[in-house]
Amino acid sequence: MSLDQPHTNGAPRDAGVAVAQRIRANRMQMSPAMEKIAGLLLDHPTAPLDLSITELAQQAGTSAATVTRFCRVIGYAGYVPLRVGVAADMGRGDVTSSWHTDLGRSFDPDDPAERVLEALLDTHLRSLRETATSADLEQVTRIAARIATCEHLDIYGIGGSAVMATELAARLYRIGINVHAWSEVHDGLTSAAIHGGGCVAIGISNTGRTIETEQMLAQARSSGAFTVALSNRGDSPLARLADEHLLTATPDEYLQPDELSAKHSQLFVLDLLYVLVAQQNFPRTTTKLAASAMAVGPHRRPPGRPGRGSGGTRAAKEPARRPA
Repeated sequence: MSLDQPHTNGAPRDAGVAVAQRIRANRMQMSPAMEKIAGLLLDHPTAPLDLSITELAQQAGTSAATVTRFCRVIGYAGYVPLRVGVAADMGRGDVTSSWHTDLGRSFDPDDPAERVLEALLDTHLRSLRETATSADLEQVTRIAARIATCEHLDIYGIGGSAVMATELAARLYRIGINVHAWSEVHDGLTSAAIHGGGCVAIGISNTGRTIETEQMLAQARSSGAFTVALSNRGDSPLARLADEHLLTATPDEYLQPDELSAKHSQLFVLDLLYVLVAQQNFPRTTTKLAASAMAVGPHRRPPGRPGRGSGGTRAAKEPARRPA
């Protein structure tokens, strides 16, 4: 039986075969990128227990998608089943280490809901407080002024960061900013290539190491745009290539996957940026917001008017019939 045939439930059919043995048996099938992962795991067999899939990919100099393909080549359905295999090799029958890496070190799998709630609340509040404490208000105001007067604004984000990019773009568009959000690298590069000196580009990435976002922001800068990075590390590749860097805080206890405490910090900074942009041209802001409110007003139910399923009586929902 081949080693690269996973079982339908995620566990390999030949589950007793050690991970290192699987790697050696399937190296002939591996691409150069997968060979890097193979070498890393043979040198550091317990790495998957301590690293998330993204961190392992970064240490191997490849991508998370390549790690997933590597797992399948050696007979695992994905990264979590690989971790289970590594844990079994090390004589550990549980995946507590995997849980702590992927979901958080502030709580355990058997913690009650109250404990999870408290841990998450503390993490989210601390991320907001740390972000606010580290904020350079002169810098944010300076960036807001550039956005308020720019010819065009591009916002780049991939995956979860694309949601942040779309949210900021929607807000700024309503107050008169010529803005687009891009989450597809080809479209983003095309837009970045036609930027000029009067344009601004923002790249959003929690880690600051998303290659596609780096590429789009680098293209915008080479085209003459004023560039801004939003990430949680000032020494990240994205931060280093930008003209300005906005820092967001993410506590270490709650890390993966794509944790929401990081999103709240990003939204906090983007909300601050939006308000400061709105202040730059208050008459335009109020005019645009009033116009958009009037446009959508007819599509909003007036307060107190019962709707479907609201508990209102039939007489309240239908006009009274005239007597014959």
